[in-house]
Amino acid sequence: MHVEYHRWWSPSLGQDMELKVYGHYGKPVIAFPAQGGRFYEYEDFGMVTAVRSYINSGKIKLFTVDSIDNQSWANWGAHPADRARRHQDYDRYIVDEVAPFIHQHCGGDAKCLATGVSMGAYHAVNFFFRHPEVFNALIAISGLYQLSMFVGDYSDENVYFNSPLAYLPNLNDPWYLDQYRQSQIIVCCGQGAWEDAMLADTYTLKRILGEKEIPAWIDIWGHDVNHDWPWWRVMAPYFLEHVV
Repeated sequence: MHVEYHRWWSPSLGQDMELKVYGHYGKPVIAFPAQGGRFYEYEDFGMVTAVRSYINSGKIKLFTVDSIDNQSWANWGAHPADRARRHQDYDRYIVDEVAPFIHQHCGGDAKCLATGVSMGAYHAVNFFFRHPEVFNALIAISGLYQLSMFVGDYSDENVYFNSPLAYLPNLNDPWYLDQYRQSQIIVCCGQGAWEDAMLADTYTLKRILGEKEIPAWIDIWGHDVNHDWPWWRVMAPYFLEHVV
């Protein structure tokens, strides 16, 4: 498998950021790590191995990015407004830096698939719905899709527009809705240990998308399916088979 490591100073974030690329060609996939995770998490926890066949066959080119959750939503010592502003910096990093890097690396402007598990699923869903100019496919696994766990009852514009369960019900722009309806949307959750809150958010997202007439595959797995890597390593290749 062809693997590359890249690091550059991010003007959006004011710090060095790192990522890895797996594969020569294929649909570009941006994988967001779990809460506070690093760009090497997908490799360390066996997810790259789990989807190896899709990389080696040229169906996907995988880009694993860093998170800054510990500076944003999970920065418990900071005011929620400051955390939300820091996430906006991360939004600019992904859209203004990583996406153009991917387009250059792939030799074209093909749209990306967003994926992630746990907090990475939140990022995948949020980036997919906020930026359909960048993404046209989504595989989100075991995520929360609103921010109350991090900011409580606090809300401002940045919090609202980064909480999919808050902004999607009020989103009626035909351009956005048309983009979603032309995309591939997969959201999955188990019913086992540590999945209760994620399951509730997944059902809420399913209801919202149904009301908006946005086609989506919302897949609920069994009561033995826990919020943990062994199951995520099963889910990721299973869903990729239906997208690429």
